[in-house]
Amino acid sequence: MPQNFENYISGSIITLYRRRMFAPIVFLLMLVILWVQYPISNMVLPTPITSSEKLSDMYRENDLFVITTITDLTFTGYTQVNAIRNTGYYYYYKKSNGNIGIILLSPFTCEEGLTEIESVTVHAKVCYGGTNYKSLIDNMAIDLGWTERGLYDSTTYYYLSEPDYGFRFGLFVFILSVAFAIYTLIYLIRCILYQMFPYIAPCCLKLSPFGNPKDLLAEADKELATLPQLATEDMFITEHYFIEISKYGIAFVPIDKILWIYKHSTLHKLFWYHFHISYTLNITADNKLYIRCPKNIKSDIDGIMDYLSEANHDILVGFSEENRKKVHEIQGDPFHFEKLMNIFKKNNKKDVEV
Repeated sequence: MPQNFENYISGSIITLYRRRMFAPIVFLLMLVILWVQYPISNMVLPTPITSSEKLSDMYRENDLFVITTITDLTFTGYTQVNAIRNTGYYYYYKKSNGNIGIILLSPFTCEEGLTEIESVTVHAKVCYGGTNYKSLIDNMAIDLGWTERGLYDSTTYYYLSEPDYGFRFGLFVFILSVAFAIYTLIYLIRCILYQMFPYIAPCCLKLSPFGNPKDLLAEADKELATLPQLATEDMFITEHYFIEISKYGIAFVPIDKILWIYKHSTLHKLFWYHFHISYTLNITADNKLYIRCPKNIKSDIDGIMDYLSEANHDILVGFSEENRKKVHEIQGDPFHFEKLMNIFKKNNKKDVEV
């Protein structure tokens, strides 16, 4: 338990949101690494190239996703297949420098293997040829009457692949990462603002129906700094306020605004072994303000409840159906469950009478 309560609530708000900045910053760093390592933006905004572009240079620069228009394509007779169907058709074309380029077209683009295609504009990925690509070049050399070495000299180990482009997946990842980045940045900005101006933190703004949050925070800080009338590990009572400051959050409320207090227990166990029982203090205040103080010990909560009930005799103590209904009547919930059920009962009764 702290000994110095000077600006303790404000300082705890600053500490809380400073601590909560760690995970978002790590997440943003991971997003930056993801964008650097994987060309996500390039998938959504492909690089326009001509048919004579050196694919090897683009591959080394990680500029893998392109849009290009190619003319005079000829089907090689070879396809890419998976266990079910053809997923691509290999075509070759002549570049402006006289070399031969290879492109793998999707079945839709080439209409399931047209012999020749006059012109096509495609989104494609720059790929490095593996074992299957080497087999393709070997067989093409035989079909074209070239030597294998001669065909390799005329082509490269790099080719274009339309099926590997994955535009939809790239767009999905792009939108998702941008959305997460914006959300995280907004969260970080809010954390910074809460540290600069603690009175605009959610735990303070919830008290706006009771007065100016800045003034209420200053008053609660002053009372706690003077001398708390009752203090546990993370709950405090001053002359006019109940205050909770724990690793689960921060909350405070004027005692004269509290309507109902009760506790409930939670049994913590692993498989069949019971570890311990913890208790949660539940507080309901005016304007539908709810505060939960979890994982406390029974004696602390009992002491808090006794003191609050003495400080404000109008507080309902203990969980019961009667107290619950009283609170609902005070709160004036327009869509309370019981009222809704009564409407259904009345409607059903009219149906029966008819």
